[in-house]
Amino acid sequence: MAAIQNGSVVAVIGSGAMGSGIAQVAASAGHIVKLYDTRPEAVAKAIADIGAVYRKLADKQKMSAADADAATARLKSASSLGDVADAALVVEAIVENLDVKRSLFADLEGVVSDDCILATNTSSISVTAIAARLRRPQRLVGMHFFNPVPLMALVEVISGLATDSTVAQTVYDTAAGWGKNPVHAKSTPGFIVNRVARPYYAEGLRLLNEQAADPATIDAVLREAGGFRMGPFELMDLIGHDVNYSVTQSVFNAYYNDPRFTPSVIQQELVNAGFLGRKSGRGFYAYGEGAVAQQPAAEAPQPNPEYANVSMGLDASGALVSTPMMDALMERFRAHGVEVGLKKHLEGHGHGTESAPAIHCNGAAIYLTDGRTATQRARDNKHPDTVLFDLALDYGKAPRIALACSDQCKPAVWHSVVGLFQAAGFTVTKLDDVPGMAVMRTVAMLANEAADAVNQGVCSAQGADTAMQKGVNYPKGPLAWADSIGIGHVVTVLHNLAASYGEDRYRVSPLLRRKLAAGGKFHA
Repeated sequence: MAAIQNGSVVAVIGSGAMGSGIAQVAASAGHIVKLYDTRPEAVAKAIADIGAVYRKLADKQKMSAADADAATARLKSASSLGDVADAALVVEAIVENLDVKRSLFADLEGVVSDDCILATNTSSISVTAIAARLRRPQRLVGMHFFNPVPLMALVEVISGLATDSTVAQTVYDTAAGWGKNPVHAKSTPGFIVNRVARPYYAEGLRLLNEQAADPATIDAVLREAGGFRMGPFELMDLIGHDVNYSVTQSVFNAYYNDPRFTPSVIQQELVNAGFLGRKSGRGFYAYGEGAVAQQPAAEAPQPNPEYANVSMGLDASGALVSTPMMDALMERFRAHGVEVGLKKHLEGHGHGTESAPAIHCNGAAIYLTDGRTATQRARDNKHPDTVLFDLALDYGKAPRIALACSDQCKPAVWHSVVGLFQAAGFTVTKLDDVPGMAVMRTVAMLANEAADAVNQGVCSAQGADTAMQKGVNYPKGPLAWADSIGIGHVVTVLHNLAASYGEDRYRVSPLLRRKLAAGGKFHA
């Protein structure tokens, strides 16, 4: 089967924000759209609002006036379910309640033809469960849009156990024809996005709970070093803590209390207090008139140290052993006129037992975090003045970088390291010495969860990356990011996090271990 043809009738059940958005997109793509709601006045308002959107788009020359008029004319009000009998596709966008959805689709089966595809926009309910009582469950599929529908590119096309593969492919092709980026997914708790995204919130909440930094500082590090559009705390405030906490609980319960999805007591307390975020005027941040914006912490300016060098190991052939991330950091230092010498060491870097690469500055040994605390690494390496730097999406352009030092590190040495990174144009943020720092542990856990989703047949590697980029605006797909960091380093970070916490939460996905053993990547 190919995509549902333009001119065919698409029925949308529910005229709220999601239903209206779906209707707008479908009518723009050339379909006759029949919009139904139990409240006729809501349908009339939705059609009027969509028409106004089309006119604004025409005024901004993003569509022609003729196209705007034609799309508006394709929007029809359905006064009863019987009016959608000629639909080729029905998309349901009503309340998230299994019994209500089941009842609706049972009614629709008595109205539409046997060839009509039934789609649910559910974000959390099992597609298998919704279809289970239908006469023809094979024609029901998930078509999960993201809000706001006209702007968000992702559509998760979710197959339940009974869903016919040709039905899923038809909906996939139809979504692509509407200008969306569809991905196939299996009906499992959270599907792709709501499952894989859990660590973004969970690790931020853990960092806060362990007093790594305050919310504004952690948000700034994830934005300005990690490249995420919003930090975890401002994003949770935007979503609403009642909604975000409920999704976390739902996924946690659905996976039989897997510790990977354990909800946070901090967020539970916010919900208990009614501090739900933007919509209530208070969450992690205060909103409204008179609210004072929290400023992220940054280290005071320090002088550029007199010298710095980087130690590189040598392989058996005598060639330097470095990493792309260290190379990018060194390039940034050079671009800012910071002189960094080169030391070659076959074994270690001259300070203790740990192998290169490392940066050295006034007695400090400076490493990319590997999931251990700086304090533990200093003890393991027998070098008290140990400083760690966090992951950055792009070391050449990131405006901020997070550093952490061991408890044994001398203040003067710490200040020298701060001055070194400031000389390279970074705003330096100090995190308390927690395992894995902020960006690294978050990205490692996102990659781990995405790898598990692929390993369990929920989606493909490309599907996982597309979903997280197009559905929640991640700067890079988590599996592509694992490829660029190095799967070996990601596995090391997760292993060290698991050792630090003694929790199954940080267990390494079997697929990550398999990729590491094969020396492969998720993307060629």
